[in-house]
Formats: sequence, structure tokens, C-alpha cells
Amino acid sequence: MDRKKLILLVAALVIAALAAFMARTMFSGGEPTPIAVAKPPEPTGPQVLVATRALPVGTIITADAFRYQPWPKELVEEAYFLKPDGSGPAPKGETGQPVGDEITEELIGTVVRNPITAGQPLTKGSLVAPGDRGFLAAALGPGMRAVTVPVSALTGVAGFVFPGDRVDLVLTQNVAGQGTGDTLKVSETIIRNLRVLATDQRSQPAKDEAGNTIVSEYKLVTLEVTPRIAEKISVAQTIGTLSLSLRSLADNAAELEMALASGSVNLPKGATPEEEERILAQISKQPSAGPGTFTTGGEVSRFQRRTPPAVTPVQIAKEQVQLNKQIEKATKGPVVRVSRGGNSTEVSVDRR
Repeated sequence: MDRKKLILLVAALVIAALAAFMARTMFSGGEPTPIAVAKPPEPTGPQVLVATRALPVGTIITADAFRYQPWPKELVEEAYFLKPDGSGPAPKGETGQPVGDEITEELIGTVVRNPITAGQPLTKGSLVAPGDRGFLAAALGPGMRAVTVPVSALTGVAGFVFPGDRVDLVLTQNVAGQGTGDTLKVSETIIRNLRVLATDQRSQPAKDEAGNTIVSEYKLVTLEVTPRIAEKISVAQTIGTLSLSLRSLADNAAELEMALASGSVNLPKGATPEEEERILAQISKQPSAGPGTFTTGGEVSRFQRRTPPAVTPVQIAKEQVQLNKQIEKATKGPVVRVSRGGNSTEVSVDRR
């Protein structure tokens, strides 16, 4: 090949390679230049306790409800809970939240008196401790009441019911036949999903030196109820014996799903997932006093009745006579002495 032509071919190949490289660089924008990202400054300042989530009024403080967080020194108030100096990193429990020092141990079991938003520092005036004035009132939800019922080791689940648990209330009674000695023994669930506020005078379970809960017998249980349910419980105590039935933690979720499927619980249209979760949480915490299940003696033993004793015509007649006497006694008014020509008679004035 001619030497001149060979030089021209090599030059053309070099020019083509340079053109291809330049075109690739233009369309790809070139290699990105690495940018150094500055690390955020380490937070400084005293450590204060802040809420890890929103804490509405009546919330019982647990170990996962707060944590230590650095706070600007110029914004620290006297009411804040400060981490003790020289204590080092606070030990963490199973929830990953700092626990173990004197401050956090004292706060566990207290009740929120004023609402606290997530990330807001906890203050001494926003919490009330067990035994302090107003503790039980702060633990009650809006519109709720507290009632106390007597229990024993038999009717109180052998002491395995603690504050914060949820129970059903069972009424056991003997239904006597009118004018007969025969009775119907019956037990029925009258109230469901009640929150236990306290056992005897304790709003927190007793614990031993190792931190384990002590199971002990108690004679009184305080429950959170609505005003209407409080009236029903007061009447039920005069009818028969009340017993506690401890509920499983999964019962509320299962009953709520059944209520949603049946249509008895309706969620507003257009509600966000957060709003739906909040509404369902409120519904699941409400006690229920609707028609419950019941069991008669005949379902337990073949020698017991399944229905109330029948009322005979003779019994009805006796009751009517007694009712007439009561009406006559109630309507009988004062006695007036009337004298006519030396004869005196007593005349009763009818109140009707």
C-alpha cells in the first residue's frame, strides 16, 4: 500500500476515535464531581426527657413513652426532667428506651394530667404519681367514672388481675319462683371490656426486689365505667354475686373485626389511615353493656332447672290481695272524729 494512503487512514481513525469520545462526553454530561457532605454537628446541651409519642390525658406512663434527648441550654426550664450529671449513657431495656435511673423509675406508672405531643419535654406539672391527689381522676378517660366492686380469691381470678388489665363482669344469682321454694340458678355476663384502675388501694402492681410482679389477694377492684354502666353495677351488687373474667389481649381486636364486618361500626368516608386507627382504638377501649351470654343450672346439671318456676293462679290471687292491702294502706288518710247528738264516730279521709 502507498505510504501516503496509510498515513491518511491512520489519521482518519484517530480523528474518528476523538470525535466519538467527545460525543460521548457531551451526551453523558461528563463524570460527576464528588461533593463532600459535611457531617451535622454533634448535639450539645443537657439531656432532658421528651415524649416518644403523643400522650393524651389519662395515659399511664411506661418505659417506651419517653427518652433522653439533648436540649439547648438556654431553653431548659426548671420543670424539665434532666439527666443526672456524670451518670453516663442511660441503660436501655427491651424497648430500647433509657430506663434504670432514679428519675425514669419514678415516672413509670404516673399518669398524664395535661396532653403532651411527641418530642415535647415532660414536665413535673404534667404528670401525677400514684397516691397523689387527683391521680385516679387523671387516669379516667373523658366522660368516664370509677366504681369499686368487692371480690374474693374466687371471684377475682385468684389475684391475677392487675391495674391496666381488662375484664368482663359476670353476675350469678338465684331466681326464685313466686310462692314456691324452687329456684333457677343462672349466671350471665352483664358488662364487657372494663379497664381495671386499681386493686384495693394500689394503682400499680406490687413488685419484689428483683422487679417481678407479686400476685396477692385483694378484696376490692376499681373499674373504669360509663355513668350508665356505673348504675347497672350498683344494682347488680344487690341482686347476686359479681365475678371478674379476665380478657385476652387479642379479644378487643377480634371483636372489633366482627363489629366492622357486621356493619355495627361505621368509619367516616374519606378518613385517613391515621384517623381510622385512632377511631378504632377509641372504640376498642369502650366498655359494653349490651345483651350478653348466660348459662342456667339446667345447662350444667340435669337436676337443675332451665326456666324460671311457673306461677300458679293461686299465687297470682295471693299477690293481688297483698297488692290491694298495700294500696289501701297507702291511700288511707287521717282519721276525723265526728260527733252527732252525743254519738261520735271516726271517719277516715281518703287521700285520693
